[in-house]
Amino acid sequence: MKMMDYVPDERPREKLRLRGARSLSNAELLAILLGSGTGGKNVLEVAQELMACADGRLTLLGTMPLERLMQQKGVGEVRAIGISAALELGRRCFEEIALMDKRSITRPAQVYQIMLPVMKNLDHEESWVLYLNRANYLLGKELITVGRMETTLIDVPRIVRKAIEKQCTHVVLVHNHPSGQALPSEADIQQTDILRKALRAVEIGLMDHVILAEDSFFSFSEEQLVKM
Repeated sequence: MKMMDYVPDERPREKLRLRGARSLSNAELLAILLGSGTGGKNVLEVAQELMACADGRLTLLGTMPLERLMQQKGVGEVRAIGISAALELGRRCFEEIALMDKRSITRPAQVYQIMLPVMKNLDHEESWVLYLNRANYLLGKELITVGRMETTLIDVPRIVRKAIEKQCTHVVLVHNHPSGQALPSEADIQQTDILRKALRAVEIGLMDHVILAEDSFFSFSEEQLVKM
């Protein structure tokens, strides 16, 4: 079915113009990015197939490498780059909103809410640091290290240096477990204690270390696993 055969106000572009972007489905928004169909399929059908490859989840689509996107019929290199760029802009917009939210961060659940959109569906470990001021407002966050598959090391000197540069009072360490299990390993415990002592030496507190899994998290401070 050609797009011209759709009722005008059901075509993605016209629908957005008439009803606004929020009225469109994920596939319809993706169709606007793609621009046109291919090989006997209209652009909406191509977009729907692409969403199906990501199990209908934008978070999973956003973590797909360009090579995987390009395997989908109708999505070449230029379109794959456009999709990746658009999803990254959405992620960064969410991060800016989090930074503007001047609530005091006092609970690991808040850390989980802030970091889940950034780290969900990763197939490798990453460690991030949240920098907080005296009132526990978020001054910023930064990717510190990227591991391979299920291992990463915490770069203690870099974290300490950045914390001093940002003149923060506390930091929160965050990393993910792609395995889906949030429980810390012995290496996680040891590295957390090393970081805590290094930060304490420059009078900066390690408020928490939060491990994210797919649908859960583990808080070192809540579990009192390492004295913060």
